[in-house]
Amino acid sequence: MAAPPRPLGAQLYTVRNILMKESDRVLKTIADIGYTEVEGNRTDLIELLPKIKQYGLKPVSCHIETPLITQMWDQYPDIKKMTLEDAIDSAKKVGVEYFTLAYIAPGARGDGDDFYRRTADRMNTAGELCKKAGMHFAYHNHAYEFGGKEGSRPIDIFFDRLDKNLVSMELDVFWLSVASQDPVETLKKWKGRVALLHLKDKAKDAPHQFAENMPAGAFQEVGSGSLDFPAILKAAPGAGVKHYIVEQDQTPGDPLESLRKSFNYLKTM
Repeated sequence: MAAPPRPLGAQLYTVRNILMKESDRVLKTIADIGYTEVEGNRTDLIELLPKIKQYGLKPVSCHIETPLITQMWDQYPDIKKMTLEDAIDSAKKVGVEYFTLAYIAPGARGDGDDFYRRTADRMNTAGELCKKAGMHFAYHNHAYEFGGKEGSRPIDIFFDRLDKNLVSMELDVFWLSVASQDPVETLKKWKGRVALLHLKDKAKDAPHQFAENMPAGAFQEVGSGSLDFPAILKAAPGAGVKHYIVEQDQTPGDPLESLRKSFNYLKTM
């Protein structure tokens, strides 16, 4: 397999339905495709670390439990409560570079602007703790952050309030496009603040909206949809991107073949 011009990572959420049942086959196949990095949730990476290393993969980022930042544990009754410091320590032992807040569920988005201000401040605090531990903190966008009046949207609050020296962005180009944002222009706006880039394509007829309830067919392998990946990948280094991570939220068939299809497109870019 010819190596791509940049290291590519696979988000293990893509293979969530088979990962724990067939972890050896899944991780071996990801490595055989040509991926060299993986991203997953904190607890899965802890459990799978020996096998991740066995197949020569590097865990670069872990997605964390949301209430570690929001402190709204009652909104997540199935998650075991722990301190932010303990969670950071556990991630450090895995060897990840990025401790990443991936998603705030609709029912856990608090009381409007004040919630996002508090959340930004708490991300800055987490960023300080991560820095002391030799890691970085990152935030992953969806579409909801772009809803509302421009200038006072959640994304605007984050842009103004997040300390660029403590919090990096993990921009997801699919969700940017869903929210009617140009990924290239967004990369330019956040220049120097984007460390990780989520790569997945969007069907040409996919709706534009701020909610996450997208039809399964909206998710396409990289190079199979409507996004301009040559332009996106050209703009990425100037924004500070260090890690390129392929994710497919929904796949029509075998998720490993979906990861293979995206990789085969990206290795030519």
